[in-house]
Amino acid sequence: MNTFQKNESKETLFSPVSIEEVPRRPPSPPKKPSTKICGSNYPLSIAFIVVNEFCERFSYYGMKAVLTLYFLYFLHWNEDTSTSIYHAFSSLCYFTPILGAAIADSWLGKFKTIIYLSLVYVLGHVIKSLGALPILGGQVVHTVLSLVGLSLIALGTGGIKPCVAAFGGDQFEEKHAEERSRYFSVFYLAINAGSLISTFITPMLRGDVQCFGEDCYALAFGVPGLLMVIALVVFAMGSKMYNKPPPEGNIVAQVLKCIWFAISNRFKNRSGDIPKRQHWLDWAAEKYPKQLIMDVKALTRILFLYIPLPMFWALLDQQGSRWTLQATRMNRNLLILFIMVLQVLNPLLVLIFIPLFDLVIYRLVSKCGINFSSLRKMAVGMILACLAFAVAAAVEIKINEMAPAQPGPQEVFLQVLNLADDEMKVTILENENNSLLIESIKSFQKTPHYSKLYLKTKSQDFHFHLKYHNLSVYTEHSVQEQNWYSLFIREDGNSISSMMVKDTESKTTNGMTAVRFVNTLHKDVNITLSTDMSFNVGEDYGVSAYRIVQRGEYPAVHCRTEDENFSLNLGLLEFGAAYLFVITNSTNQGLQAWKIADIPANKMSIAWQLPQYALVTAAEVMFSVTGLEFSYSQAPSSMKSVLQAAWLLTVAVGNIIVLVVAQFSGLVQWAEFILFSCLLLVVCLIFSIMGYNYVPVKTEDMQGPADKQIPHIQGNMINLETKKTKL
Repeated sequence: MNTFQKNESKETLFSPVSIEEVPRRPPSPPKKPSTKICGSNYPLSIAFIVVNEFCERFSYYGMKAVLTLYFLYFLHWNEDTSTSIYHAFSSLCYFTPILGAAIADSWLGKFKTIIYLSLVYVLGHVIKSLGALPILGGQVVHTVLSLVGLSLIALGTGGIKPCVAAFGGDQFEEKHAEERSRYFSVFYLAINAGSLISTFITPMLRGDVQCFGEDCYALAFGVPGLLMVIALVVFAMGSKMYNKPPPEGNIVAQVLKCIWFAISNRFKNRSGDIPKRQHWLDWAAEKYPKQLIMDVKALTRILFLYIPLPMFWALLDQQGSRWTLQATRMNRNLLILFIMVLQVLNPLLVLIFIPLFDLVIYRLVSKCGINFSSLRKMAVGMILACLAFAVAAAVEIKINEMAPAQPGPQEVFLQVLNLADDEMKVTILENENNSLLIESIKSFQKTPHYSKLYLKTKSQDFHFHLKYHNLSVYTEHSVQEQNWYSLFIREDGNSISSMMVKDTESKTTNGMTAVRFVNTLHKDVNITLSTDMSFNVGEDYGVSAYRIVQRGEYPAVHCRTEDENFSLNLGLLEFGAAYLFVITNSTNQGLQAWKIADIPANKMSIAWQLPQYALVTAAEVMFSVTGLEFSYSQAPSSMKSVLQAAWLLTVAVGNIIVLVVAQFSGLVQWAEFILFSCLLLVVCLIFSIMGYNYVPVKTEDMQGPADKQIPHIQGNMINLETKKTKL
């Protein structure tokens, strides 16, 4: 029997012949049933991946916690060089993920890439630890070993970073998408747990343990290296349990070639007679399979969404820079534990917020019937970051209100200290300043505050009239604009004299306490504040330089002259203050120190920073954790690692934005905070519009059948007519 119907027409297509053959993707092996955790839908293999990530992050952040100190005090670099190398290393760690992702998706696969680059990572730690051994070579050897070690660490940590997150997502079946979403929260939890613990431990290893009579940087770098070895061993132990998707060829090159062919083909066929196609990438259909074109469409849609994201990271990463500097100008008595290592506050809050959001807040929002999609979570995270910087700006304004005023151009600030035995009257003879210092100053007192003096030029000589009992002395002192000065009045036998001392150094660094001493005795005094800090103050009104000391009580400071030992009670030295101590010999009370606060202590508590930290951490949980899961779920199967690397690249671009704004904005700090907040608000609005028009990629779209309709090529032109054959 003839099975064909007579005169029935069938439509067939002639497949195009391409000069460049696109390699077929190897068929993915069927997933074998994986062992679950306690009867849940979570594969047991992710336990090895999470522990690996915890150890790796411990290794990375533990090493970074002492890296700047190592540059300053072991390699003896200056602050500018240390800061530059530190940020260059951090940036490199966020650029190398592109290389790791390309290797994983194109050549080795994620599993082998993680193994091999982890070995590079361990080697970098070994070289870095060797570079911290004082007995191994000199300055040049230490520097070379350190830079080589840091380069290998940057390649290792950046190369495995996109692979580990994506490899964990590969362990889940598509029907367990909810569990996979929770996995990314646990993954982020492991990152911050490793960061939190290591940031406490490694500084203790450096300071509390001595190696060759110095701080033990070799141990502080060696322990993180050991944790990286543990991370590698744990990850390898789960080898037989992993689902290992094979690499799918040089996917990055295929994507670039596909995009280039689509653009060039559209340009060649720009005639109005040729019908338009639904998407510009459809112009690559003559040469590339439909599945690759669909994957590239998905990739470009997501990368387009990534364009506004660096601005969020520009705000988030200022916790370790701008916010830390803000904290140094605040009173830290209430949070003394946190100020030891300020950066632990963020990972600590992350550990609290991730389960809070996953188990409570998101579920409550879902029960209210609100579709809280991934893009909406990220947009809300941006808004929370805007609010955090608005709060930071308010705190900065309040700090500035409490801080002492600064002398401007052609201005100086002056205080007068009377070290004579009776009251003194000091008058400035210049007419415009005559009314400032006309009241008498009692013995061992100072003017109530710094007086502002106006100069006619950048530097000027001031004439003072000193009246003490029946003595009248005229003296002259030179000052320069925008400086602080102290005028000491002292008895000189039967006469009086004065000396002018510049107080420029009274500005403390890093919110610590600054002290200096004036010795009125007729013999030198050696003052010991701690085992590594002492002052040697000359006789007859010798003045020491300002020195930075730790905040705290100093009830009995040991002092020594050539013929006796004695103790001075300096009392409580507060954060951010600058103190002057005048050593005197009273016939009634003996040797003692007159305490003067040149610069008052920080009054605003660091606790006021908690709201901004809470807001920015909530923003991080909603934005970063959700973004990791979104990047994985929306990425084509052949581009999981590449898209994770692109996500990490937005972090690097965010750091560049901070550097550009900080260098060229020229704004005061609170105004810069407001600028960042407004910029992110605008970006959030743009991102919301882009997210509203975004069509989520479905699983069946990324694994669709091969193309069934490819137009025929005739020469360089496209024959859009359908060919028919009668059977």
